[in-house]
Order: sequence, then structure tokens, then C-alpha cells
Amino acid sequence: MVLNAGSSSIKFATYDIRQFDPALFRGEIEKIGLAAHLRVADPRGEILAERNWPAGSLDQNAATRQIFSTIRELIREKPVLGVGHRVVHGGTEYAAPVRIDAGVLASLEELVPLAPLHQPHNLAPIRTIAEAAPQIPQVACFDTAFHRGQPHLAQLFPLPRRLTEAGIRRYGFHGLSYEYIASRLPAVAPEIATARVVVAHLGNGASLCALQGGRSIASTMGFTAADGLMMGTRCGSVDPGALLYLMDEYKMGVRELEDLIYRQSGLLGVSGISSDMRTLRASRDPAAAEAIALFVYRIVRETGSLAAALGGLDALVFTAGIGENDAATRAEVLAGCRWLGLVLDDARNLAGSARISADGAAASAWVVPTDEEQMIARHTAAVLAAAPTPPE
Repeated sequence: MVLNAGSSSIKFATYDIRQFDPALFRGEIEKIGLAAHLRVADPRGEILAERNWPAGSLDQNAATRQIFSTIRELIREKPVLGVGHRVVHGGTEYAAPVRIDAGVLASLEELVPLAPLHQPHNLAPIRTIAEAAPQIPQVACFDTAFHRGQPHLAQLFPLPRRLTEAGIRRYGFHGLSYEYIASRLPAVAPEIATARVVVAHLGNGASLCALQGGRSIASTMGFTAADGLMMGTRCGSVDPGALLYLMDEYKMGVRELEDLIYRQSGLLGVSGISSDMRTLRASRDPAAAEAIALFVYRIVRETGSLAAALGGLDALVFTAGIGENDAATRAEVLAGCRWLGLVLDDARNLAGSARISADGAAASAWVVPTDEEQMIARHTAAVLAAAPTPPE
């Protein structure tokens, strides 16, 4: 069982430990705290369970219990062997998935200040399941872990050493997605599996990662998941002096800046319309077009930066919601990256082919769907196989 918890929703999936693809079923409870809605479907899209709750009747603890109860009903007599969780931040200590005990949970709680908008929601279901079913082992899988093997310089900020030693460094995020893509390339595109690759995880949260030999070399996200690319509602990289200016001239406090950076900026802030790329593509408002253009411009610039870190580029891979589904964004990004040898094949791009670059191009372009939940399931199974639960 895999849980991917956010502030107002929890995605989940269940796997047969002998076969991770496809999942037995996937589901989500959304609008937690409001009028919550549960939906579960099998790999064919057939609805297995659906339920609604009145506004305010379901908090995250209750939502986790409802998910656990629903899964129990769907798998009937089959045992839940383990639960894997996406945890955004592993700090400097956790460079690999880990089985959760009281000590691990306490250390993860200490990392809340590093990811205050994500970490508390990731940890809440862990506590709920530990109370409801303490006999079931749980495993934490970290969004930062895949990047911990980056070169030392790639992880540093040019700040006083004492601050670096205190943990202020570039962690990178979306690591579970990038790790999954790296694991899929040998099957999908073996010719680039060990090459110099930039992966573009483009969704409501967006980032790029430079891979060489299937390992993370550099990434656009840094100390927090608000750095790097422009996103749905997050600003990405902004001159820190601009934030100081807002504090001085607009008297903005820490929480106001946090709201600005995480919730009011990005595609939503620039367009003034929506954070959803589909809505912006359908709009005739010039502000929507400008938001899209800025989104693409930032991707193109950062792709060049990561190509420099790699010493060249052999392939660009698109993934996540926008990357997998928006052919226009892919075309615009590749147009801006022609200098890197990327040439689009329009027919392939519109058809949703795996390879979308033209034959003979110096660098290739691909679309590879990501699956963070499957990556978590695989990690969870491996951790439990290495240290199985002792018999009671």
C-alpha cells in the first residue's frame, strides 16, 4: 500500500508484491477539510469505490482511516504487508528509503522547518496508521534521496560555511519521479539510458534534473520546492533582494511572503486567471499567453544550465502532467532548445509517441510517463525484504 499525502488530498495505490505494474488499483481522497470525495479505480479505469462526505467532516487523520478501511474491503482476505509513504524531505541524514520507527519519525519531524508546507502532511498518515495498525511495517521514501549523490559543489550555496554545515544547501526534489524515469530508460530508450539526459518534470510543481549514467548530477530545485522553474502557483527562482524589498517597502511578513511564493505566483500569478495549463491554453487573454511564454522561457534557460553541468546534452525527457499531456508546451520548449541539437517531429509529438524528435537530430526528445507510487512500492518491498518483520 502506497500513500502520497498532500495538504488537501491523499493519493494511494495498492500493489501485488510479486508484480508492480500495473497497480491493483489507485485512488484519491481530495478536498480534505472541505467536501471530501473518495474515488478508487482499477487499471482499466473501472470505478471500484466512490464516496462523498459533508463539508468539514473529514480531516487528514479520518481520511487516512477511510483509505485504509477501503483498501481492506477491496483486497478482502489478502494481508497488507507494508505501507510506503512519500516524504518530501530527508535532510542530510536520509539518502535512501528507511523503515519507520519512533526514532525515525522523530527525526523526520525535526525536518518540518525545511518543508513546512509538505512535511507535516506527509507524516500525519504515518502516525495514523501506526495507531490503527501498529503491526504493519511502514517505510519512508524521500523526494530528496535521489539527489544526495550529486557532486559536492552542485549541492552548495555560496553562503558562510557555518550555514552550510547547519543544513542550508541544495537538496533537490521530485527525486522519486526522476528515479522512476531513470529506471525506465533502459527499456523505453536504451540508447540514452547511460547518456547525458535532462528530465523535465512539468506539472503543478515543476523542475528539471540532469542525469548522467542514470544518476542525478544537478537539479533546478534547491533548499525548498519553491526554487528553480516557474510552476502552477510557485514563483521559482526570484532575486532574494526582491523579497527584502517587499519586506521593507510593502511591510510583508514571513507568512505573507510564504503565501506569495507558494500560492499566489507562477502561472496563476502571471496570468491572473488560473494555475492550470489547460485553462490558460484555452484562454484568449494576453496575460495567459504571457504566463505560458514565461513558463517555457524558464524551462529553456534552465535546460541550458543543466546541459552545461553535463558538458553537453544527448536527450531531453518530458514527464508529469504538463510534460506528458501538453504537446504545445513540448513543441515550444524544443523550439527554444534547437541550439542543443533538439529537433521536433510534429507528427510524433501530436500522436503522443514515446520519441518525439526528428530522425537524425543530434539530440533526441522523449515522453516517458512517471509513476512515483510504483517507485515507492518497489522501495518499500526492497526495504521489507532486507529486514522482514519478526514473527510475533
